[in-house]
Amino acid sequence: MKLSSIAGGALMCAVLASSAVFADAASSSAPHEAGVWQKHEYSFAYMGFTSTYSCDGLASKLKLLLMASGARPGAKAQAGACASGFGHPDKFARADLTFYTLAPASADKASDGAPVDGTWIPVALAYEQPRDLGRGDCELVEQFRTNVLPMFTARNVDNHTTCIPHQESGSVIDLKFESFSVPPKAKSPKQAPNS
Repeated sequence: MKLSSIAGGALMCAVLASSAVFADAASSSAPHEAGVWQKHEYSFAYMGFTSTYSCDGLASKLKLLLMASGARPGAKAQAGACASGFGHPDKFARADLTFYTLAPASADKASDGAPVDGTWIPVALAYEQPRDLGRGDCELVEQFRTNVLPMFTARNVDNHTTCIPHQESGSVIDLKFESFSVPPKAKSPKQAPNS
């Protein structure tokens, strides 16, 4: 019994290692093209029925969504003006966002700095993907998709998110798209220009 557990564990490690190598090979074989960073500033006002956020809590969740969607490292999401104060839920939570997204260099848009290497990366937002995304964040994901995602260069948007007001059970977060961003291994803050 002990030997079969060890063999099973070794097999699992081998499978995980080979899938990680395959994922790296797939991302390195994806076509790359020149991209330019574009700055965005947006005041996000959350309006939902199910979850109530503090302004700093809302800012934290929005930063999570920005980074998962391919924003440049260093994205800022700060608590907006809220009546309830730091750490207290507010029905009208606000957050101020300052972030950069990558657009193909051929796009006729204002850029911030020299061209960088860009590629299309798959993004999937779902329950616990990223890890701190919960079912109660369903309406926030809907509003992010409507108000913030258009600032990204995104394609193949496939949205099956269904939010049931006033309850978490039955709500489903299921948003997939491809985002033009730097290749995953290049996302270190050292390589990103200063904001």
